[in-house]
Amino acid sequence: MKILLVSDVESPLFYEYYSEGRLEKYDLIISCGDLKTEYLEFLVTMARCPLLYVHGNHDENNRREPEGCICIDNKVFNYKGIRFLGLGGSHKYRNGKYMYTEKQMKRRLLKLNFQIRRNKGFDILVTHAPARHLNDLETIAHRGFDCFNTLLNRYEPRLFVHGHVHRNYNTGIPQKTQHGKTTVINAYEYCVIELPDLS
Repeated sequence: MKILLVSDVESPLFYEYYSEGRLEKYDLIISCGDLKTEYLEFLVTMARCPLLYVHGNHDENNRREPEGCICIDNKVFNYKGIRFLGLGGSHKYRNGKYMYTEKQMKRRLLKLNFQIRRNKGFDILVTHAPARHLNDLETIAHRGFDCFNTLLNRYEPRLFVHGHVHRNYNTGIPQKTQHGKTTVINAYEYCVIELPDLS
């Protein structure tokens, strides 16, 4: 399964300079937030495959949810045998629809406990914000969530995909890192991964 990960900025490669057929090689698209509704709708139309998404902290500016896309915020979603857990939003640095304190994010996770247990865990964690000390920054706006680390340590998913921390903020921000058994990917702009089909 070839998966296109996108987040935070619209890539000209898949939009302004799009060439016919460029998106047809993907089996799935995952958005980690802060992308325009029109961009996501363009991607899902041209790719002709499902697009799963969570909300970013700036998504409150979108006038509507993207048509033809699947919101996986606050749920476990199974696609071809792969279990996705979605948790959008960032640390609260001002009032905003998709901003949370650490306590509020923990509360969201508590509400998901039954879904996670019923699905016997999850394979891929999809968030907007990173985990604390995993590709995050010290500023409150770009600080990761501690409770994501607890989640990773307990369930050991194959992948943790996030956005929010733009890789052009600092030359030392990696696209891929490892946390135990979990590969952590910063999906800023775009990244392509391949997974074995579990269906």
